[in-house]
Amino acid sequence: MNLGLQGKVVLVTGGARGIGAGITSAFAAEGAQVVILGRNLQEAEELIQKAAAVNQTISQIFTELTDHDSVKNTVDETVSRLGRIDIIVNNAGVNDAVKITDPVEKFESSIRKNLIPVFSLVHFAYPHLRQSKGNIVNIGSKTPETGQGGTSGYAASKGGMNGLTREWAVDFLKDGIRVNCVVPAEVITPQYERWLASAPDPKEALRSLNETIPLGRRTTTIQEVANMTVFLASECSSHTTGQIIHVDGGYVHLDRACTVPVTHLNL
Repeated sequence: MNLGLQGKVVLVTGGARGIGAGITSAFAAEGAQVVILGRNLQEAEELIQKAAAVNQTISQIFTELTDHDSVKNTVDETVSRLGRIDIIVNNAGVNDAVKITDPVEKFESSIRKNLIPVFSLVHFAYPHLRQSKGNIVNIGSKTPETGQGGTSGYAASKGGMNGLTREWAVDFLKDGIRVNCVVPAEVITPQYERWLASAPDPKEALRSLNETIPLGRRTTTIQEVANMTVFLASECSSHTTGQIIHVDGGYVHLDRACTVPVTHLNL
């Protein structure tokens, strides 16, 4: 399917690794001009070289996403280089395990890392999105909907992202800018791989994890999250805005009877 993304200028925060790298590559495969925003220069360079080998366009601008001046300069540099901004993907974030017993300053830091950059980037890019009638895709998390325990900062940040998705969808109606959110649940990213490796029995930990996912008893792939992100950003989703789309194999919303073996339930 031709999604009509040829030549579109796409900014992807944290687009050099994990889900972000999958999103970057998926947009590039559709002919978009993708700009990775972040600090992982070496990983970004690997993606850039792979893309160039197949005549795809990926570039990178070093951006400290918690520094408002750096974010503004990145937006200005993008427009100077490429002339426009069509799509923003707010992907960067880290589950930093800030819990209720941690100092308040750690909670503030978590919000500063995970939520403030979402507002900052859209704030500075808004005039350009208005001109292009572009759109925004936020990459959320299940944590504000399900709870996880020990993740107050991250859950609050991602809950805030859900709120901004709906708020901005209303704010930007007059501009023709669409705003949606993609929510993965269990995806084997590098961070997840490290967590599994730390388990006493990594294979058993993965097997148990797979059993909690109703559709196919497997984790969601990075490519599946990337595909939904690209689709929502395309004209194939031209009348979709303010939506929080779960790409999770039914993890969040299906009955617990689907996610827990029957032998563990008192039915």
